[in-house]
Amino acid sequence: MKLIIAGSTGFLATELIRQALAHPGVTSVIALGRREASVPAGVESNGKFKSVICKDFENYSDDIKSEIAEADACIWYAFTLLIIQYRARFPLLTSFTLGRTIAIVPGKLRSMSWEEACKISRDYAVTAIETISQLRRDKPNGTFRFIYVSGHTATRDPSKKPLILPDYSVMRGEAETRILKCAQESNGAIEASVAKPGLIDDPKDPRFWTRAAKNYGRMLFGIPKVEVKVIAATLVDQVVNGLEKDTLENKDLVRIGTKALAAQASSS
Repeated sequence: MKLIIAGSTGFLATELIRQALAHPGVTSVIALGRREASVPAGVESNGKFKSVICKDFENYSDDIKSEIAEADACIWYAFTLLIIQYRARFPLLTSFTLGRTIAIVPGKLRSMSWEEACKISRDYAVTAIETISQLRRDKPNGTFRFIYVSGHTATRDPSKKPLILPDYSVMRGEAETRILKCAQESNGAIEASVAKPGLIDDPKDPRFWTRAAKNYGRMLFGIPKVEVKVIAATLVDQVVNGLEKDTLENKDLVRIGTKALAAQASSS
């Protein structure tokens, strides 16, 4: 399997790359992002890794389309939470939820409009799956699996805005709806699933402020958590072995990932 990991410089993407390179079912890993990505420290790529820089996520170049057309699956990692108009209200959450993905560089948040944020955090992913759908129809080669990593609070029903980040949650819900609809209308060319993690936790992170912010978010808003190693195991398992369902809630991510890691441990 040739796997594209889009948004390839964040801490989740780093773990995804590490696990994908080690998985026997993955023959090639394409790290697609706005910056050069590298193999995680201490990991052997064995010729399976390639970093591909994409300068325009609205209009893919022929070279990028070629990489996509030859791939079998994509994990699209955008922000789990994005705080623009809420950063003053929830400063701790802002501190630990922002990372380097196919989304918004933290330093640009203050100068970026809401429309631009929507384009980057929602429209890029929708454009990606629409492009994949067209390419796969022109050159049918099995079913392409697409996983969109959204967030626990995202809602597909605008009348049910959550208290935390209501506008952003609805916007992410729109992305989920459009991605699943595109897959449904692809005539079997694409299978899609939406992963909805809560707080993605890295137990090895030594920074006190990060741990404090995550505990703050969990206590204040009741947001569940999943360890980065566990969610990465889930996502890799799902693209390799098949999508369990079209929406993977946080509890599903914990269940599937824990089982996948246990299976890896028993076979090693």
